[in-house]
Amino acid sequence: MKRVCIFCGSSPGSDPAYAAAARELASALARAGIDLVYGGARCGLMGIVADAALESGGRVIGVLPRALKEKELAHERLTELHLVDTMHERKALMADLSDAFVALPGGFGTLDEFCEILTWAQLGIHSKPCGLLNTSGFYSGFLTQVQNAIAGGLTRPQHAALIRVAETPAQLIERLREPVAEVLPKWMEDPGR
Repeated sequence: MKRVCIFCGSSPGSDPAYAAAARELASALARAGIDLVYGGARCGLMGIVADAALESGGRVIGVLPRALKEKELAHERLTELHLVDTMHERKALMADLSDAFVALPGGFGTLDEFCEILTWAQLGIHSKPCGLLNTSGFYSGFLTQVQNAIAGGLTRPQHAALIRVAETPAQLIERLREPVAEVLPKWMEDPGR
């Protein structure tokens, strides 16, 4: 695992634990020699993870749509900044650059990015680890919804197991290092069902 992509909010959020966990995770990745890939902005949790990784001697690669750079949101001290034309290009490049994915607290954009990369894993497009840092129970409601989808016969348990959940950054890094289990793509017949 050489590069981890972090999806997170462009706002810091109302709970100081979000920023603390973001700093701790980014610093730990940098100390382990793991590069950070993220959305390229200087604001909110995005800026916090970039700053923490850089301050810990890490490499930080940002991917930002040109329209957001024009709004002066680009982080100016990154190791690399890739400018793209669309959000779709942003997500595709972030996926190509990364060996694993983590979602920290965030809003619609964070959920969109994480759910898309998780769907790609479910469809067999990639076999990279996908993790949630459940700081202060932020993702507990989302995880309940995943269980609702299983109970409703809309998601298979093996696909829900693609989500590696941890309460602390150290636990999450260890979970990302676990081997990725091979899963049947969504459309394949599940012999255990």
